[in-house]
Amino acid sequence: METTPFSQEAPPPPPPPLSPPVITPPASRPRKNRGWMIFAIVVCVLLVFSLFGNFAQFLAHALSLNGAFHGDGFGVVREGGPRLEEWLLKNNHAPNKIAVVTVDGIISSHNYDQAGNSMVDVIRAEFDRAARDRSVKAVVLKVDSPGGEVMASDQIYRIIKNFQIEHHKPVICSMGSLAASGGYYISSPCRWIVANPLTITGSIGVIMEAFNYRGLMDKIGVRPNIYKSGKYKDMLSGMRETNEIPPEEHAMVQGLIDETYQKFKSVVADGRAWAHEKNKPEGHALAEDWTNYADGRVLSGEQALQLGFVDQLGDFDDAVKRAQDIANGGQKANLIEYRERYDFSDFLSMFGQGGKSHDLKLDLGLEAPRLQAGQLYFLYLPMAD
Repeated sequence: METTPFSQEAPPPPPPPLSPPVITPPASRPRKNRGWMIFAIVVCVLLVFSLFGNFAQFLAHALSLNGAFHGDGFGVVREGGPRLEEWLLKNNHAPNKIAVVTVDGIISSHNYDQAGNSMVDVIRAEFDRAARDRSVKAVVLKVDSPGGEVMASDQIYRIIKNFQIEHHKPVICSMGSLAASGGYYISSPCRWIVANPLTITGSIGVIMEAFNYRGLMDKIGVRPNIYKSGKYKDMLSGMRETNEIPPEEHAMVQGLIDETYQKFKSVVADGRAWAHEKNKPEGHALAEDWTNYADGRVLSGEQALQLGFVDQLGDFDDAVKRAQDIANGGQKANLIEYRERYDFSDFLSMFGQGGKSHDLKLDLGLEAPRLQAGQLYFLYLPMAD
């Protein structure tokens, strides 16, 4: 067979198409139930917290610095009351000090700090600390309070009065935005009172509240059965019909109010007279008609100055300067304050107190006073109108 130069061999046929590999999925495994694992973790966590709480209670006592032996074994004793430490507010590089004590909010005898101390306990401890320190020449009392309980206000008043008489150290009051009713009651024994022109003060008076809810009880079909030993044993009870309250009871309650009110006025009169005698020729004496303004009304700082309820218009710095002038001959002094000291044992004791609940307080910016029925208050209540 003849071939030509242009002839070529035929190309080989294309390979057959490859079929895609078959992938077999792995056999599915049954999912494990994680419920028991979560339950076990929760139980372990609770067990750890329980053990830590018991250990914390033991360790809190062991860390106390006031441990002592007793005749029947070893016992741990911790000193009661607030534990204070000194904080430097302003260093003037001076050998003497002026202590700052703050009264802020409702004056109350209830728990005031984490350790269960009341406001009265804390203020008493602060003044005791200032009395023992010879370098403390005066105290500036910062008051920003609408008042509060009659008994607590009177206790603070006596602390301030006795501090000045027994230790010969003046207390200068610096009023904040509000120093009314009980707030003025505790200010009145101070050697010198400084108020801002816009301070709300005064409100000299006494208030007591009692609610009558018998009408509501009648609407829901509830009638009380009261057994009493005397005619007035259920005085101020809110379960009686208003026509069941004898007029003599109204007179007795009003007499109690009037007696406490007279006490308030005598505290103001004595405190301002004592301060004016000490401050001559400076300071302000009470106006002759000051009792006409002691009817519960509030006063501005400017009005209070004109009536002699305060001695000076100014701010905290003016009160500090006045304290330096009275107690330190005008020389500067270091400003200090006393703050409560909490150590690790206090933190651990919170876990160890298993039977004691700890309250959580939500601060909404408004502190509404909770008045107890039948209790007397030196309290400015703008909501009562």
